[in-house]
Amino acid sequence: MPRDPRLTIARRELAALKSEKTIVLALLIQLFVAGFSSFLVVGLVSMYDPSSVEGGSVDVAITGEGGEDVTRALDSVDGIQPVSFADADGAESRFRDGQYDALLTVTESEDGRLRIRAAVADSGVQSTLVVVRIRDGLEALERDRRAAFDDRLEFEPITLPEESSGSPYVGFTYTVLVPLLCFLPVFISGSIAVDSISEELERGTFELLRAAPVSIVDILDGKLLAAASLAPAQVALWLGLLHVNGIPIDNVPAVLGLVAAITAAIVGLGITIALLAPDRRQAQLVYSVGVLSAFVVASRLPEHPANTVAKLSVGNPTGQTWTLLAGYLVAGALALVVVRLLVGRLSVEHLGGDR
Repeated sequence: MPRDPRLTIARRELAALKSEKTIVLALLIQLFVAGFSSFLVVGLVSMYDPSSVEGGSVDVAITGEGGEDVTRALDSVDGIQPVSFADADGAESRFRDGQYDALLTVTESEDGRLRIRAAVADSGVQSTLVVVRIRDGLEALERDRRAAFDDRLEFEPITLPEESSGSPYVGFTYTVLVPLLCFLPVFISGSIAVDSISEELERGTFELLRAAPVSIVDILDGKLLAAASLAPAQVALWLGLLHVNGIPIDNVPAVLGLVAAITAAIVGLGITIALLAPDRRQAQLVYSVGVLSAFVVASRLPEHPANTVAKLSVGNPTGQTWTLLAGYLVAGALALVVVRLLVGRLSVEHLGGDR
């Protein structure tokens, strides 16, 4: 048995997690996502970027004045099969019968502007794919019309950046999947700390623990150590599973350092909240709102923590990324010191413990 009582308490806390069905289920879900990430990305990316889904072509019925121009523009886009109709009623009838996925009704004004009304069949996920394909087609139409009427411009428009040809699977993996697997364990670790302290307070077991040769502060330190070490350990495992699935992660030590710094601050915050609001449901609510608010505030930073993780993991960190990482490490250490002192004072005031 370790000589340090805080390590003994931390080991006891980690062993007790096996009886928490909610926590175990959350860990298993994360394990499944990380372990089968190469398969899940293919399905999940359809919600992240529906246009990346390969499927049959979208049949579009087009009618109205100016419909020929729309038909030519959409015909240049992969995945769209436009058909022009002179008879508007016939086009609408075929659309309602399900022969076409969408109906575009075009009206051309005297100055050459086109007004397009689009109707898409309500068919769940397929409707999303149809809308995305039509959007791509109408963007192509807009470019053609701008080129055709550029002589009417009275000023030089801003040059658009070149369209990126990057894979949506890579974008989803490093901007959504990896940050999700890095920060979800942080939330869970803080929730575990809140639940552990609240349970001890509700059951009154702190009074029994005071009979042991350890102080209340040591007990709280042990709980903080257990919860704060859980997230970095999970993230290390998840990143390893991603590597096994063929998803390389760069700057792993830096990513783990960022996760550890944020976890220390979040867990300390959770323990403080649990001491101030000993009711379990109230404490969890305040903790959830507090953490979500913190991440909203983080969006005001030059680079959101999720973006920092994405840049580090993809191997493209900037000077700003390294600066923010150093800031997170310093802020996490300072937050841990402040929370540690606050927890020591709160433990004395609320639990009657000694230092």
